Amino acid sequence: MDVLLGMDVGTQSIRICAFDTSGVRIAEEVIPFRSMREPAPSFAEQSPEEWWDAAVNALKHITTSQLLSDHKIKAISYGCTSCTAVLLDEDGISVRPALMWMDHRSVEEAKTIYETGSPVLPYAGGNVSSEWMLPKLMWLKKHEPEALEKAAHILEQTDYFTYKLTGNFTIGYNHLVAKWNYAIPAGGWPEGFLEGLGLADLREKFPQRICFMGEPVGRISPEAAAVTGLPEDTLVVQGGMDSTTGMIGLGAFAVGEIGMSHGTSTVLQCQFDRFVPGLRGRPDALSKGLYLIGGGETSTGAVAQWWVKQLANNSKISYDNYYSYLESQVMEIPAGSEGLVIQEHFQGSRTIPDQDSRGVICGLTLYHTSAHILRAIYESIAFGTRRFLDQLSACDYPLKKITVGGGLTNSCCCIQILSDVIQRPVYRVKEKEHGALGAAILAGAGAGLFENVSAGIENMVQFSTPIMPDTGKKDIYDFYYGEYCKLYDSTKDVIHGIVNYERNSIQIR
Repeated sequence: MDVLLGMDVGTQSIRICAFDTSGVRIAEEVIPFRSMREPAPSFAEQSPEEWWDAAVNALKHITTSQLLSDHKIKAISYGCTSCTAVLLDEDGISVRPALMWMDHRSVEEAKTIYETGSPVLPYAGGNVSSEWMLPKLMWLKKHEPEALEKAAHILEQTDYFTYKLTGNFTIGYNHLVAKWNYAIPAGGWPEGFLEGLGLADLREKFPQRICFMGEPVGRISPEAAAVTGLPEDTLVVQGGMDSTTGMIGLGAFAVGEIGMSHGTSTVLQCQFDRFVPGLRGRPDALSKGLYLIGGGETSTGAVAQWWVKQLANNSKISYDNYYSYLESQVMEIPAGSEGLVIQEHFQGSRTIPDQDSRGVICGLTLYHTSAHILRAIYESIAFGTRRFLDQLSACDYPLKKITVGGGLTNSCCCIQILSDVIQRPVYRVKEKEHGALGAAILAGAGAGLFENVSAGIENMVQFSTPIMPDTGKKDIYDFYYGEYCKLYDSTKDVIHGIVNYERNSIQIR
């Protein structure tokens, strides 16, 4: 029986799963990363060599598993973090730790790019995030020019795995259009754009071959086959951002279908047949001729985890037990959390967008309990989702189905609150490793086992019974959603003042 491998590379670990062509997970291996460095506030770095060592060990476990003894591995693809800057020398060794996607050291550089007003900017929503690749390269050029001089290759994390598996240097268009301010309708990088940023000399260090998601890259190299145990005829298929491969694993592909990865952060993605300014409509990012629209918030499940961890640490009760204890009370609290409204922007906001927005807890009284706060966190996460859906609705997006996966979907409370707030059915995928599943579907389409990605989804993605909304809570949540939206407008000036003060204080110290 044919087997497809999907690799999901996150911030904390690498997860590799083997699926048959009906979507059944046959084997899985997870290896955590331990090299995260935070040398200064808003800095985040990891070792690329650790990623590869973890991948090799995981693949060894998969390929030697008795569970695969009667199966034939046909292809592999992967979803990885995006705008993670990898610098390699001529021998393929990193010249410095990779700047992770969550690294925000290049705030000023992002502002500089935004101020160019380049015609390519609207294809990423008009704004420029300090997470993205070009601001990071500008920061390196200013502060670590020696690292860029040593670098022969500047890559994404996805490109790094392509190189390690095949020996080829390619770059995924999915990453380029989403996080590199590059778009085919604008001519790639418009004439003079990189020159104006002082980055034109780095262009020769970028991979010259651009690949679209699902495009075959090549066979695994003999060297990679030897260390991983993969068959030498294994096909390597171009992957993409983990959020986009996750969208495929959620079965969201056609226009009108929204995939929602609902975990530490919440990412919503869908495709649209027309460009709408302000919606981050990235042309051809997943399907040629369509625009990939993204939304969601950076800190959602992370806020719930933060709250429970504080309580558990202080009480000396285990995290899991404390979470279960609070969850048992959350559903007993009325919709609206009896007057509490929370803004979940602990790490800024993507949907607004405002990277300097911060968290707010509004309406606290001595009556409220820790369970009230957890429920209000869940409600704020749902309100953030509704804000993105409202943006789509304002553009006449033909919303047909919302599918979800991720850690927060394990909470019956959280997923019911989501359905109640948005007043729509919510479909959960049965496969918990939807990121790896999406990568495996790409592998199957690239290998010709499926006619296309849609056919792969039809074969490999299954859904549970949908969560239906409680229509009796509509008016309550309409009111509290309105107050949630006002909260940002009412507090943003105060929060921005505090953030700027602290940023300047850190620089002085």
